[in-house]
Amino acid sequence: METVTHLIAGEMVSHSNETIEVFNPATGAVTCLMEMGNQETVQQAIRAAEAALPAWKKTPPLKRARVMYRFKELLEANKDTIAKMISEEHGKTVPDALGELQRGIENVEYACGAPEFLKGEYSSTTGPGINAWSDSKPVGIVAGITPFNFPAMVPLWMYPLAIVCGNCFILKPSEKNPSSTLYIAKLLDEAGLPKGVMSVVNGGKDVVDALIQAPQVKAMSFVGSTPVAEYIYSQGTANGKRVQALGGAKNHAIVMPDAELDGAVSALMGAAFGSCGERCMAISVAVCVGDETADRLIAKLTPQIHELRVGAYTQEGVEMGPLISKEHFEKVTQYVNEGVASGANLLVDGRSLKVEGHENGYFIGGCLFDNVTTDMSIYKEEIFGPVLCVVRVNSLEEGIALINEHEYGNGTCIFTRDGEAAELFCDEVEAGMVGVNVPLPVPVASHSFGGWKRSLFGDLHAYGPDGVRFYTRKKAISQRWPKRASHEAAQFAFPSQQ
Repeated sequence: METVTHLIAGEMVSHSNETIEVFNPATGAVTCLMEMGNQETVQQAIRAAEAALPAWKKTPPLKRARVMYRFKELLEANKDTIAKMISEEHGKTVPDALGELQRGIENVEYACGAPEFLKGEYSSTTGPGINAWSDSKPVGIVAGITPFNFPAMVPLWMYPLAIVCGNCFILKPSEKNPSSTLYIAKLLDEAGLPKGVMSVVNGGKDVVDALIQAPQVKAMSFVGSTPVAEYIYSQGTANGKRVQALGGAKNHAIVMPDAELDGAVSALMGAAFGSCGERCMAISVAVCVGDETADRLIAKLTPQIHELRVGAYTQEGVEMGPLISKEHFEKVTQYVNEGVASGANLLVDGRSLKVEGHENGYFIGGCLFDNVTTDMSIYKEEIFGPVLCVVRVNSLEEGIALINEHEYGNGTCIFTRDGEAAELFCDEVEAGMVGVNVPLPVPVASHSFGGWKRSLFGDLHAYGPDGVRFYTRKKAISQRWPKRASHEAAQFAFPSQQ
């Protein structure tokens, strides 16, 4: 059986005999083994980055961008292979995997614009004979820690932009599905990236802590659960690092009485049950304004959830795959049990679902709860599974207050035809990404992704303009050349334009 190791300086390396099993969630079978990295693995990646950094940061942005152009072409040429690898280890459908990869490619396309977005600003005669300009300099060696739910897209949020800004990057992907991430990193080497600029170190908490504690690592990006995001932010900043740590979510969708209901139902089906609900932008709470709105929505949702085509990515017409692991299957099932015990009305129960021929897979059907209240665990906590909760409120203002009181503030949306209601919602709701009749308001690559409250630790969002700011440091330069045969007397007052 193949053992996945680590990619350092363009070579696959091994440092330990400690391995863990990687599973196919649709079958429960082991697909490969993955070697767990250690302190020495991290140090080797750091040494490779230190050797590569001086030349890479002095490489003109246009030449860095040319590597990204070739990388984009390789990603597109190998998209079917990558999608199959994602589906085999994550469980999501192939169309979903292709969609994930395409959004990642769009971030590579944005990174190709480095010659433009790394241009400094220039001002002449800011003072007597003084010219001034600003410059964007790389941070140095940076690291990224990425989650299982998007093994292609989330790493591509990070390292293409970090690298094109002149940094060296060390990636620690999820140990649950490392193969596609490693395959993509090899394509970057094939695109002509100098050895050592990019390394992949597989492993668990030991690798994360080694990166946090390494003084050579100047910045860290993270996407995952809120407890881990908070840990990485607190420990990383305590070790003098720049950190952006994106955490969990509990995304609400407000459904107004005037909403185009068929469209809202279709949107909620995809947003709640796509990728088996394992998305930090998944809609997990439908906030219905008025009982009539809730009743109408549920009447349309219920049969569609019953008809969800659940199965393995190899089966035709499948709309939803399995959960990532047996442990996560048990966790999601327990949340459904708690919802029932707390008094919520379980209208659609997916716990007994069995997929013929895949009885050992980690499958659960779509679940729909009604009459959910804010004190229930299924409302308060991120389930990360195909569970949609319906909460009933009497007004838009009550719905907004509900969202604003929640500890998470990642994404949210409203379904309405009323421009005034939409404007009020956009102005008043406390979330980082907002949709109006758009259920998954994930910003395009030229904007930036990030939430509010306990969904983000740090000041800068991921990718886009904020990503450029995170992976660079501004340097402001003021310059004057003395004229011959002139001498200026010492000035002790603070310099100004007066």
